[in-house]
Amino acid sequence: MFGLGMDIGVDLGTASVLVFIKGKGIVLNEPSVVAIDRGSGQIISVGEEARRMLGRTPGNIVAIRPLREGVIADYETTEKMLRYFINKAIGRRMFFKPRVMVCIPSGVTGVEERAVKEAAVQAGAKQAFLIEEPLAAALGAGLDISEAAGNMIIDVGGGTTDIAVLSLGGIVTSQSLRVGGDKFDEAIIRYIRKEYNLMIGERSAEELKITIGTAYPHSKTGAKTMDIRGRDLITGLPKTITVTAEETNEALSEPIEAVITAVKEVLETTPPELSADIINRGIFMTGGGSLLDGLDKLISEETGLPVYIADEPISCVALGTGKALSIINVLQKAHNFPKKVV
Repeated sequence: MFGLGMDIGVDLGTASVLVFIKGKGIVLNEPSVVAIDRGSGQIISVGEEARRMLGRTPGNIVAIRPLREGVIADYETTEKMLRYFINKAIGRRMFFKPRVMVCIPSGVTGVEERAVKEAAVQAGAKQAFLIEEPLAAALGAGLDISEAAGNMIIDVGGGTTDIAVLSLGGIVTSQSLRVGGDKFDEAIIRYIRKEYNLMIGERSAEELKITIGTAYPHSKTGAKTMDIRGRDLITGLPKTITVTAEETNEALSEPIEAVITAVKEVLETTPPELSADIINRGIFMTGGGSLLDGLDKLISEETGLPVYIADEPISCVALGTGKALSIINVLQKAHNFPKKVV
């Protein structure tokens, strides 16, 4: 049973939701997928169980992802999903409602902010705070963002890539792209359809990306291949093809180019003093997308700066939301952030 001071951090991601509880660490990591009965609107399953249903449901059941490109596309379903995950993480028997810190991409609109806040309060929070993704990622990666020195972070999530330069507990300059792991998957699906007249699903594309996907043209995975199954668009029959890592590099070139361009733009708008710090410290990468083979190497080559992947890149944002609750006074003094709703 939990006491008065219960703090929860939530990384409400497009691809997955991670829940951090103070004193316990990350207690939940599940896909942001909800399976719903079309007729009644009733939720059948949430998380991993619902993800397994993607593309495989009978007519009366639909598996949906209520967040798209870092934004709540379906408010009602997001609220139910958030409530389910918070209840699952802490148990339904709560004497005292928890304080909840939810992570949002930098550059979200006021309407989107309000939707996330309301979803957290409706899901059972006593107080809900919002923190921008780069800030949470930097805290989770163990960077000291409170000092007057420049830290650069690239958080490649499922729906968005957030790039920011941080100093004195706040964001100095940033960009949020609606490009992330999902766009990588979509690029692979398009490429396979164009080159092979083969239709593959999101899960197959993701598997291809994780297994042999590469951002770097001459990567060590260059010679790797993988068999992939799909539906032949000409015959309509199932078919298996072999895809090479080099082909994934070609398929991913467009979204990766967008990320590189945004990184350069953020560097161009960084004050000279902070630029000097970034040359010494390098760039830190977090998020599941940072694990794409060769992406760190390519960014390093394109910027001429050292690039490091954080120790637990997938967990960084969730860990950062938890840390943010413990230094909330410092953050609020720095930039009147995190934003709070009671």
